[in-house]
Amino acid sequence: MSVSEAAVLAAMSKVMDPELHVDLVKAGMVKDIRIAGDSVKLKIELTTPACPLKGKIQADAEAALKTVPGLKTFDIEWGAQVRAAGGGVPGGALLPKVKNVILVGAGKGGVGKSTVALNLATALAMHGAKVGLLDADFYGPSVPLMTGLADKKPVSPDGKSLDPLVAHGLKVMSIGFLVEADQALIWRGPMLHGALMQLVRDVNWGELDYLVLDLPPGTGDVALSLSQSIRAAGAVLVTTPQDVALADVVRAKQMFDKVHIPVLGIVENMSQFVCPNCSHVTAIFNHGGGRKAAEMFGIPFLGEIPLDLKVRESGDSGVPVVLGAKDSLEAKAFLEVARNVAGRVSAQSMKSVPLPVVQAR
Repeated sequence: MSVSEAAVLAAMSKVMDPELHVDLVKAGMVKDIRIAGDSVKLKIELTTPACPLKGKIQADAEAALKTVPGLKTFDIEWGAQVRAAGGGVPGGALLPKVKNVILVGAGKGGVGKSTVALNLATALAMHGAKVGLLDADFYGPSVPLMTGLADKKPVSPDGKSLDPLVAHGLKVMSIGFLVEADQALIWRGPMLHGALMQLVRDVNWGELDYLVLDLPPGTGDVALSLSQSIRAAGAVLVTTPQDVALADVVRAKQMFDKVHIPVLGIVENMSQFVCPNCSHVTAIFNHGGGRKAAEMFGIPFLGEIPLDLKVRESGDSGVPVVLGAKDSLEAKAFLEVARNVAGRVSAQSMKSVPLPVVQAR
């Protein structure tokens, strides 16, 4: 019995992407089917290289192919093509080559928002995505130090635009590169808006799958300006577990709702301290508050990051913990957060994009 392409497509149409809740064929993820007698080769193109559920998709696809009549051997090639959220349109006129803008925000300072933004961006790049990091925290730009670029300055190739600096596989830009380290920025809203638009519009970001924006804490002018000027894929909210921090998360969630930016989920930072000597777990700032807030809002809980000295040391040394301590619990937690964020962005991309019609030849 010869194997038909229609039979292969029929089998693969029963395999669901658990994050997108659509089958692989309908989502246009099954490509390049090549049949030779009783063998078949095909490609499954995921919607992100950081796919959080690739293992399940692979197991389900292999099980489905084993049901194809006459098929004895098969070979699956894996690829990834990041799709733009929000109707398949890249980041608007200001960022025409950026597929997805991810905002990292918090309702208050001191919760490790910049650390989460840096490690999220680095983890996405480690998975194989093209990633940029924009430090929009104008009052406390920490990204230059945390990327090891504090003594570097961007250059302008044409006197009109700036080339971003590069570190750890990321394209990086920060107001901290353009002002003296000890200079206080006493700016009102219009000045903040103008500076932000310059860092977005006049930087040669090139083609990116994700541009991660580290927002200033709170619910002020910068976040509002972004919502009016840039089509964001969504926002990641960072909190610590204690009640006072969670109250600020509520305000941040309400702000993003009002400006129609979807919240991708919540990250609980400084979740609990694991003693490096005896492995005893201490919930210094309480524990589980981020998950409770996510459940209250009906949004995903993206993960929890333990409190550990390695995270602080990595930030001070300019090497993100996902690179400087790859086998640590903290690095693994950040990698999981990155996969979950990528999955949520992929889900956003499927909401308003017409699905392709796949027919057997």
